[in-house]
Amino acid sequence: MAFVAVIDVVAGPAVGFLPLVSLGPAFAGLVGGRRRTALVGSLALVLCMALGWYDGRFPGRRGLTALASVAGVTAAGLLAAVMRQRREAELAGVRSIAEVAQRVLLRPVPRRAGHLTVAVSYTSAVAEARIGGDLYEVVASPAGVRVIVGDVQGKGLDAVETAALVLGAFREAAHDEPDLRSVGARLERAADRELRGEKFVTAVLAEVGDDQRVTLLNYGHPPPVVVSPDGTVRFAEPPRNALPLGLGIHGGAGPEPYEADFADGDQLLLYTDGVTEARDRTDRFYPLVERAVLLRDADPEAALEGLRTDLVAHVEGPLHDDAAMLLLRYQRH
Repeated sequence: MAFVAVIDVVAGPAVGFLPLVSLGPAFAGLVGGRRRTALVGSLALVLCMALGWYDGRFPGRRGLTALASVAGVTAAGLLAAVMRQRREAELAGVRSIAEVAQRVLLRPVPRRAGHLTVAVSYTSAVAEARIGGDLYEVVASPAGVRVIVGDVQGKGLDAVETAALVLGAFREAAHDEPDLRSVGARLERAADRELRGEKFVTAVLAEVGDDQRVTLLNYGHPPPVVVSPDGTVRFAEPPRNALPLGLGIHGGAGPEPYEADFADGDQLLLYTDGVTEARDRTDRFYPLVERAVLLRDADPEAALEGLRTDLVAHVEGPLHDDAAMLLLRYQRH
């Protein structure tokens, strides 16, 4: 508005810059509130009248037209500001509810469980999203620390409902069942009973006791990665592939528990396929084995954050799928 006023005074009335004063209330309605828009609109009207008298536009049709345009844009800016503030308030309420639901669904994991130090990372494919289809949980049970990381087929509220079903069944079974196979059986029964159509959940279950071994049960999920203190990286592959949770009604044998060495100083990284299937601009998948050296940081949370940052840098943009990672570090002392 100041720029328009200066140009109008310097160039003279013949140029016709006067209606451009309405740009002030127009922009104010886009970024400001009702009061700010009304204040800028009032200032624009005063400025328009002053420049109009200075240019000799009043009384006259061109002066009244410029004044009417400023008044009309101010009214439109006020309406836009009111509607935008209402939408922002509604969006803030929805986000608040989503954050509460996220805390209920994916509760903060304990930083220490038995001999394990735990860190978790969740990166949504949508920057504004608070809830997705990836799931994780850590439960300290009498038999040892039991962990689940899973990925629900599909998106949206249906995926959230399925994730809540699996997590609820796991939290209950992890405390009650004597071994990991029994925990998996409880999850299979719950999934087969509740999931319909083509819904399924890939998941990997882990149990860590005091014998420096980890027992795993894999339902069609990417195998965990074991990182030794000397930097050696290996996949904890299952002896054979098994169907995901929810597809047991179609037949096929369930997964068999298997073990992997997990001694003092070792790290176990459980993740979803949003990590390994993340691609860069040349369609190259994220090289998780090569990047596992980033987990050497003494602080597990800082180490996992470094890996997450590297994953986002590899994609060079927003992820196409949610990516969850859970890091277990075995430390006796």
